[in-house]
Amino acid sequence: MISIKLPSTYRFADEKIKEAFYKLERGDDQERELFKLIKQALVNIEENAFSGIQIPKRLIPKEYAQKYGIGNVWKYDLPRGWRIIYSIAREEVIVVSLILEWFDHKEYERRFNY
Repeated sequence: MISIKLPSTYRFADEKIKEAFYKLERGDDQERELFKLIKQALVNIEENAFSGIQIPKRLIPKEYAQKYGIGNVWKYDLPRGWRIIYSIAREEVIVVSLILEWFDHKEYERRFNY
């Protein structure tokens, strides 16, 4: 099996998501641990935008397309059932991984109607 590696830069989909991420760094022990897990995942996504698992188009919540104008969604599994949801886009010659949100497995199943 050939694996394609696509370096990227990441950005948060909006300011609220960015603020929520940095708020985790100042939170309790569990929140700081989640911050570290997400931070490492972001490094991995930067090294390879394809490090997550692509969500089938039919399962993509319509709100993502409406709110962000995206047509692809990926999930990156974190420990303890947490997920990062992101999209891959090109800006000129730069590949950008747009971080949409993160949540636990239960909320992930709700969002994607599993």
